[in-house]
Amino acid sequence: MTMIYYGGRLFSPVSTQGASETSSATVFKYEQTGNMVIATYSGGDIQFGHLLGTVNKDGSLDFRYHHRNKNNELMAGLCHTEPEVLDNGKLRLHETWQWTNGDKTHGTSILEEI
Repeated sequence: MTMIYYGGRLFSPVSTQGASETSSATVFKYEQTGNMVIATYSGGDIQFGHLLGTVNKDGSLDFRYHHRNKNNELMAGLCHTEPEVLDNGKLRLHETWQWTNGDKTHGTSILEEI
């Protein structure tokens, strides 16, 4: 598998299932150094957030995330992401996530490069 470079890419959710606080108004800006990927995100119900993760040898990503929502609550969780390269060269990210605080529920999301 050819490794994907995430630096400078922007993503937004197109689908979520579960108690996600993201929406189509949330924008993620990715940066990458080696196999470390970081992102900032905001929009919709999210005031501001960070992702910190690793690109695995199989091309998947594992993240830890935290953000502050519109209710001024601090939220945190973990996420496993499987990338898909679309015919137009853009990326679609298939995510499985779980909150590590609050009700600790889990869900899935699909983000697409914008």
